[in-house]
This record gives sequence, structure tokens and C-alpha cells, in this order.
Amino acid sequence: MILFISLQEKERMESLKQRRTIRKYQQKDISADLLNDLLESSFRASTVGNMQVYSVIVTRDAERKAKLAPAHFNQPMVQTAPVVLTFCIDLRRFSKWCEQRKAEPGYNNFEWFVTGAVDTLLVAQTFCIAAEEKGLGICYLGTTTYNPRMIVEALELPELVFPLTTVTVGWPAEMPEQVDRLPMEAIVHDETYHDYTPEDINKYYAYKESLPENKQFVSDNNKETLAQVFTDVRYTKKDSEAMSENLWKVMKKQGF
Repeated sequence: MILFISLQEKERMESLKQRRTIRKYQQKDISADLLNDLLESSFRASTVGNMQVYSVIVTRDAERKAKLAPAHFNQPMVQTAPVVLTFCIDLRRFSKWCEQRKAEPGYNNFEWFVTGAVDTLLVAQTFCIAAEEKGLGICYLGTTTYNPRMIVEALELPELVFPLTTVTVGWPAEMPEQVDRLPMEAIVHDETYHDYTPEDINKYYAYKESLPENKQFVSDNNKETLAQVFTDVRYTKKDSEAMSENLWKVMKKQGF
């Protein structure tokens, strides 16, 4: 059978390859109809057992954004984006349904935290793709898991609900350059995992290390290699261990 790819499908694939993170937004609202349509579309994402163990907190209110901002190290887009979406693992809703139907839920454990994380991220990414197809710009905030307690308090999240990722959304006011990505052969493994030789590592990271902006990072931080910028400055072992401990504490406090 010969499969033909339509022009529209080709254009969509090319669009995905051209995507970039948007941190600056026009002072233009996103209509409730458009946002709800995008969310409804995202809820068709794959989900374990058709349980949909996630919730999305929509934040438009300026005061509420201001409460969220410190948890995200006061990155400007938290308060300048028209909409901030916090995607949460939610085992509370399903557990309550079970209890009201004479069933005993057992979803307050690490297994279901991970399952909820998978569900939640599938929904978040599906939303982002749908939003970008409509011309909106998005930015993932990795800071969500750095300060989960602050987000739990700001959004009044009860037990068995945990903030996993945050996305700012708006009409783009910039068109930044795309950031680099590793070559496909660095990531795709045929049939089984093929470990990396020193030569492979040199080859796959050569382009990233050659970029002027990355060379500047090395120089500005008085480091010898780009890798040292990551390990000694951006994501240190000390910080990662402290955040891991905090993450575990908040997970336990939220009932997992």
C-alpha cells in the first residue's frame, strides 16, 4: 500500500519543526471559547485506564498570578501572560468517585503519582500543540517542581492533588531564534539501547559546544567546559538534592 502525505500534513510537520518557546506576549486576551476548546481538545490525549487523573488550574486574575510568581522565581511571563495554566496530578477526584460508589481506592502511592504524572504531561503537551496551531505562544515553566509547596498554597490544592508543570499562554510578541537540539541519531536507538562511546559523545555534543552563545556561557562563568556550566552553576548536585528532598516532603504532605 502506498501512503500519501497531504500538503496540509506536510505543513503541520514542518510547523512542529519550527516551534519555539515564547516568553513575551501581546496585551491581548485569549477568549474563553478558544481556551475551553483547546482544553477540551487536550483532554482527548491518551490516559491510563481512561481515568484522567489530572486537573488544570486556569489563572487569569492578576492578584493570583502575583501569588504564583515567587514560586517561579518571578519570571516575568507569569504575570504578563494573559493565561497561566497549572497542570496537576489529581488522584482526589477519582478516589472520591470510588468511595461514593462503595469501592476502596488505593491510589495514594508512588506508583499512581508516576501514573498521574504521565497522564498530566500528555495533556499538557497536547494542549501546547493545539495552542500553537492556533497561533498562540507557550512557555513551560520547569520551576513548578522546584517550589511545589508555594503553588499548593497559592492555588489551594487539597490532598492527592500535586502541581506538575505550568504553562504560560498568549499571543506572541516576539519571534526568538530556535534553540539547538541534539541530532536524531543521538537520541534514537534501534531495537535495543546502544551505549555511548567517548567518540559518540564528542560527535553529538560538538554543535552545541560550538555555538557562540554557549561559548559565552562558559566564559562568563569562568568554566572550562559547557558541561561544567550545567553541573557547577545551573543545576548543581547540592541544589538538586535539596529540591528532591523538598519535593518528596510535599508529595507526602499532599497524601502520596
